[in-house]
Amino acid sequence: MSDLIDALIGIEPGSPLDALRAKRPVARSDAQATYDALITAPADPVRASAIERAAIAYWVAALSRADTLTAHYRTLLAGLDADVASALDTALPEAITTGPYGTYPPGPLSVEDQAGLHFTASEALHEAIGARLAAALEHAHLLTYRPRDASPDALQALLDAGWTTDGVVTVSQLVAFTHFQHRVVAGLAAVQEAI
Repeated sequence: MSDLIDALIGIEPGSPLDALRAKRPVARSDAQATYDALITAPADPVRASAIERAAIAYWVAALSRADTLTAHYRTLLAGLDADVASALDTALPEAITTGPYGTYPPGPLSVEDQAGLHFTASEALHEAIGARLAAALEHAHLLTYRPRDASPDALQALLDAGWTTDGVVTVSQLVAFTHFQHRVVAGLAAVQEAI
């Protein structure tokens, strides 16, 4: 069985890496099923449109510097809405940073507190993609670079921008799943180089 991860890495059927992945068939099928449910399944425009889903995945992959995954989601988004893809291309150089940043509650972990970029979508980005998607990109940036700063106020910002409660869950799932894909692709690519 082949899946998107195989395609991104270039895993050939019958190869040693294919045999390795075949030892975990449920992990392989569940990763593809999650991709299908979050990205390719018919989108509920109230919860998250197809464009919003592709845009969030592209944004998170690009913020993570996951080149192969970024290219996949960029192509997907451009096929749905080239103007949104272009708007994100323009915004990304100002959004990409390092991390993690954020502040822990007072205590022993406070020694790890580090200030960093708080991304706010520009007026031009708001005009190009709308307040709802702009808020989702700000939230994705928060979860990517400053997860320890996640708060009820951050979730409220999504609701204020027009996301439903189910939509907020979908945004968070997209961010988490794209990070998962990045880790799996990077890990398997490293194994592929070693074997």
